[in-house]
Order: sequence, then structure tokens, then C-alpha cells
Amino acid sequence: MGYKFLEHTADVMIEAYGASMGEAFSFAAKAMFEVMLDVSKVEPESILKVEVTGNDLESLLYSWLEELLFRFNVDGTAFSQFRFGISENGENLRGSGEARGELYDRRKHGARIEVKAITYAEMQIISSGNGSKVRFVLDI
Repeated sequence: MGYKFLEHTADVMIEAYGASMGEAFSFAAKAMFEVMLDVSKVEPESILKVEVTGNDLESLLYSWLEELLFRFNVDGTAFSQFRFGISENGENLRGSGEARGELYDRRKHGARIEVKAITYAEMQIISSGNGSKVRFVLDI
């Protein structure tokens, strides 16, 4: 399970996959941070608990990634390990997750591409007996 980068004309397209939808969401977050920095150099020293809701899987993925990007930009935390689970909450979906990381240090973690935003453009979420896959575009 994991992720890969797909060709895109102007932005970054990512496809993440896992045995479950939660695992695919976790790899989506890791791929997003790999776009921005060297994830292999981020120590999992602190834990951020994340709770998000959405009316469908697309909005749940968007909210999860947006919250992590917000934390990176505002708190200065770089993340390298992710865990995410999905449950139903009435008519909405609820996502509970955690991200592990440390304060971003440009010298240690490097600086790659600035991610401006998560988009719904070309977003796809597929679940089958073989696992789950998500595809999305990051605005750079």
C-alpha cells in the first residue's frame, strides 16, 4: 500500500491506496507532505489529534488534508506518520485521525514545493474488494 505521483499539467496529482479507506487517507496525507518536504527526516515526536466531518468521502478527504496543511502553515509542524479512521455520524461521515511529527526545520527537512491548497479537481475515491484508492490534485 502507498501512493504515487501522476502526471498533471500545472499542479500535483496524487493517487494513494490502502487496504481500507482510512489507510488510503493516511497515505494521501503522507504523499502531500512528501510534496512539501523530506518526510523520511521528520521524527514522530508529537501527536496531533484530528477530527473532521464530511457529507461524503470527497469532502472528508478534503477536510482531513486541509486541516493538516493548515497545521503545517500555522503551527509550523511537519508530519510523517498518519492514522485515519472513518465512521458514520448520522447523515454525515466522521473522520478521526492522528498525525505525528515535529516542528518544521528547513535545514533538516528540506523545502520542496509549496502546496497552496487542496482541490476537488479530478478527485476520485474508489473502494473495491481489493482495497481503496483516492486520487486528488494539490494546487501549487
